[in-house]
Amino acid sequence: MTSLPYHEDPLPDARMLPPRAAVTSDAPRLSLNGQWRFDLAATVAEAPAGFSDPGFDDGGWAELPVPAHWQLHGYGRPAYTNVRYPFPIDPPHVPTENPTGSYRRTIAVPAGWAGGRVVLRFEGVDSCFAVWVNGHEVGTAQGSRLPAEFDVTEVVRPGEDNLVAVRVHQWSAGSYLEDQDMWWMSGIFRDVALLSRPDGGVDDVYVHAGYYGGAGRFRVDVDGAPQARVLLPELGVDVAPGEEVRLEAVQPWSAEVPRLYDVQVVTDTERVDLRVGFRTVRIADGLLTVNGNRVLLRGVNRHEFHPDRGRAVTEQDMLDDVLLMKRHNINAVRTSHYPPHPRFLDLCDEYGLYVVDECDFETHGFEHVGWRRNPTDDPTWAEALADRMRRMVERDKNHASVIMWSLGNESGTGRNLALMYGYAKDRDPGRPVHYERAPDGRWSDVYSRMYAPHDEVELIGRREEPARGVDPVQDAARRESPFVLCEYGHAMGNGPGGLTEYQQLFEAHPRCQGGFIWEWIDHGIRTRDAQGREFYGYGGDFGEELHDGNFVADGLLFPDRTPSPGLHEFAKVIEPVRISGAADGPLRITNLYEARDLAHLRFTWTAEEEGAEVAAGELDVPSVAPGGSVELDLPAKADGGAETWLTVRAVLAADEPWAKAGHEIAWGQVRLAERPPAEAIRADGPIALDPVRGVLTGLAGLAVDGPRLDAWRAPTDNDRIRPDAAAVGWQAIGLDRLRHRVQDVRHEDGSIVVRTRTAPAALDVGLLTTMRWTPLAGAGLQLDVSVQPEGEWTGSLPRLGLLWSLPADLDTVTWYGGGPGEAYPDTRAAARVGRFTSSIDALQTPYVMPQENGRRTDVRWAEITGGSGTGLRVAAEDGPATFGLTVRRWTSADLAAARHPVDLVPGDRVWLTVDLAHRGVGTASCGPDVLPQHELYAEPASLRLVLTPA
Repeated sequence: MTSLPYHEDPLPDARMLPPRAAVTSDAPRLSLNGQWRFDLAATVAEAPAGFSDPGFDDGGWAELPVPAHWQLHGYGRPAYTNVRYPFPIDPPHVPTENPTGSYRRTIAVPAGWAGGRVVLRFEGVDSCFAVWVNGHEVGTAQGSRLPAEFDVTEVVRPGEDNLVAVRVHQWSAGSYLEDQDMWWMSGIFRDVALLSRPDGGVDDVYVHAGYYGGAGRFRVDVDGAPQARVLLPELGVDVAPGEEVRLEAVQPWSAEVPRLYDVQVVTDTERVDLRVGFRTVRIADGLLTVNGNRVLLRGVNRHEFHPDRGRAVTEQDMLDDVLLMKRHNINAVRTSHYPPHPRFLDLCDEYGLYVVDECDFETHGFEHVGWRRNPTDDPTWAEALADRMRRMVERDKNHASVIMWSLGNESGTGRNLALMYGYAKDRDPGRPVHYERAPDGRWSDVYSRMYAPHDEVELIGRREEPARGVDPVQDAARRESPFVLCEYGHAMGNGPGGLTEYQQLFEAHPRCQGGFIWEWIDHGIRTRDAQGREFYGYGGDFGEELHDGNFVADGLLFPDRTPSPGLHEFAKVIEPVRISGAADGPLRITNLYEARDLAHLRFTWTAEEEGAEVAAGELDVPSVAPGGSVELDLPAKADGGAETWLTVRAVLAADEPWAKAGHEIAWGQVRLAERPPAEAIRADGPIALDPVRGVLTGLAGLAVDGPRLDAWRAPTDNDRIRPDAAAVGWQAIGLDRLRHRVQDVRHEDGSIVVRTRTAPAALDVGLLTTMRWTPLAGAGLQLDVSVQPEGEWTGSLPRLGLLWSLPADLDTVTWYGGGPGEAYPDTRAAARVGRFTSSIDALQTPYVMPQENGRRTDVRWAEITGGSGTGLRVAAEDGPATFGLTVRRWTSADLAAARHPVDLVPGDRVWLTVDLAHRGVGTASCGPDVLPQHELYAEPASLRLVLTPA
């Protein structure tokens, strides 16, 4: 049998050193980050021969930074697929067309390193590499997002310049294990370093720091340094390795209060510094607990990504992520679908985030061939998978933040999972193990699902879900385990909807312990079009033969790390303090923290009439224990002359490491007085109405055109991605091409009544709209609108709206209603009632793929102004009545046709839409569609508006 080349051999290279913990050491270290000489060949065979020889002439080569992906520096192109492999499924073989990068770097090794061991460490190389030092091959490695170390003592020459040469292959056997819904990009994308390992130094450390019954138990196991001492100066600890001590005065670590202690492991030749958190993770009585407290995971799935650097993220990128998570009430991260840069876990320890640390493993593409030859169940791959699990566990075992290991993602089922699970449980029995594709509970200590709909989560919460496994004993054990949604709330484009209803289930059923939004950030690559306009590219923008479009843009952050409306919504839904009340009852404040009281917060309040502040103050709130509540008297009353709202905000009382004092944690509103009905005074006057089209053409000198009934929206990603998506039905019946027939225009009792039938071609259904225009005193008009469906409508509607066009010189919108951001019927938790002002341009949400966006909810009145000073005021005049508001410089058709925001060019009109009703957005791009209470069907609707000059 012909032996396999190393890049097609699944077996790990025996020359790799045993994996060990990532630690901070005072032993000498030389970073190899920086500029390397670089050459890219189209195939392995065409890579330059002899390049690893110190005498090789690389003078004609270019330079490439390390860490980096070569595709983002002009060598080849990035490619995106979600599930499908971009090469034939022929494991372990890969195509001959296998881009291969050759790297060379010379570094001076200090003479003082002579006599000791020298180790070469790579933190991450995609997807396979071989390395030479001074012309001597020292090893190969796969596992792109896992460290690899090699002993290079015998080939390094201290006191001289030394050549490090690396050959990196885009495709390898390892590529079959790394099909992780991300850009396929290659190269040395994490740090590289030479390490001096002193005699008598610390080979590895394993910290055991549990918290039990108010006390800590502490032990540090040390490899390679029997004379080491373990020091914890703050608590007066000085013990030998392996010696366990009980510490009565210790404070526990949690994501809410991430208390860390400085620990040193000291020998005569090396000091290792550790930051240790005392905490115990257990599954007890069917619940996942940390330090005895049931945990509710308010989490996100995080790929590593930057729009210019891809997965070659910097420490600042990582810190930016952690700070944004903490500031938006997120308490947990699943490292989808590979271990992150080790520094990220340091930051999670320090700032306080629970981590599900996931192995670098996904074989989702085998789904397209019926899971045939899936490595998960092939003994040929057993050692490769066990090696990946071992390298992750050993690297990350000392992190307090890591509360669960994950075997990987979407890799089917098979015998090799048992090896991975067994290693984690044997080596680290104090942490549960997660795997989602374990229907009967094998290989997973928690019951995990993706995108389970709300009604199924309800059943799971009651432990009444249908059996999923073939073994009734195993299935019964799974039913007793805690439930986690490892992915839910697919944050693609406008959405995700339905988060409030999920959170209600998590809080109602202790077994439902939250989950992780998919995902943290849009993976849009910064690029430019032929005109030099910047936009974020997605699948297909780089000439890929096979791609999955903008499915890579499905995060709570835009690619530049600007929070999307979805992140603001999520932060509100998961806020750890609940503020509620009613005008005739007390104000209730509930502490939803698991381990922290409310002493770190201040509670401020304001009372506003029609959005204008009339009173303000601060509440005296006692310290409320975790899970407790307090009721207080309302700090303000209303006289009933105007709609009045009390807004209470919970803000940080002092600086935290992740936010300044005054940062808002939670808020709630109580309506103290309803909006009184306005008295419309009728008057005699002309109405500028086009009798042929039945639309208004002017109001007090402002050129107005409309309204026409509109039942269309530019499809969101949730509307259009799936074959059975809602927009498929909408377009099939022609909601995007409605036609209007004015049935009659008549004068009745001083008003003009226009009856119009709006209908799609080729069908006999329609929407009969009656608009009654009545002149009012002060150049105003009252518009009474009613809509009545005709015929047998099937399916949902995206909206029922009134569409106007206005002059293009209008540029500002002020409104009283929900804001400040966009909101839809199932994404409205973050919209507070108030008075807001924005430019028309700033009302738009720049989704990577343009789609319906920018709607403001529960609007009482809005003024569109600017330009010549003449504007339009639209108000709902039925007391509690409100409307949805959208103002744009382009039409829904323009939005639907655009592939990127740069395609949207302002036209010669401003388009105003006033919604009578609107469908929710759901999360159907990957998950459940709109919940029944947020659906919209062809049913009677009505609204009364008053139009006046602004």
